[in-house]
Amino acid sequence: MTAGSVIAPLLTGYALGSVPFGLLLTRLGGAGDLRHIGSGSIGATNVLRTGRKGLAAATLVLDLAKGAAAVLLARQLTGEPQAAATGALLGGLGAVLGHMFPVWLKFRGGKGVATGFGVLLAAMPLVGAIAALVWLGVAAAVRISSASALAAAAATPIVAWLLGRPPQAVAAVLAIAVLVVIRHHANIARLLAGTEPRIGRGA
Repeated sequence: MTAGSVIAPLLTGYALGSVPFGLLLTRLGGAGDLRHIGSGSIGATNVLRTGRKGLAAATLVLDLAKGAAAVLLARQLTGEPQAAATGALLGGLGAVLGHMFPVWLKFRGGKGVATGFGVLLAAMPLVGAIAALVWLGVAAAVRISSASALAAAAATPIVAWLLGRPPQAVAAVLAIAVLVVIRHHANIARLLAGTEPRIGRGA
């Protein structure tokens, strides 16, 4: 791939991913500035801490959608099939980066879980579905959102590799997983200390 065919999907994905739906919806819904609530993240889990379940659900759907849209748009922009597959993954990676580090919010965004799921479901549906099942299983067992996200992130590149996905696909999934883990550094510290709040409780 040329430099242009790498940069274009990354930037397109970043632009889509950087739209802070959680922040916009909570402001429009009169729930205040999401950055000053709970963890300060702009994702659906933090929106839920406002007590507005409808806004949290809408944020989840829109964050999933922008990850999927980045993949689909990048695929269309890239051209021939093999390049399009790589371009789609670059677009997805760009979307996760945009969500985590949006330029409009001084690079302080969300943790990329929902957007990452959207990327997976559009680029590798089976891998995405298995990752979602891991998230749901861990959430049901321990009722801790961050533990579920970390388990799904850890499992995803392994699942992609076991399913025989191309090396560049495994590498892209691994990069997203590493980013998700890094963005959860404070949650990891609380998990180790036994102070991480459970779903529906605390901040």
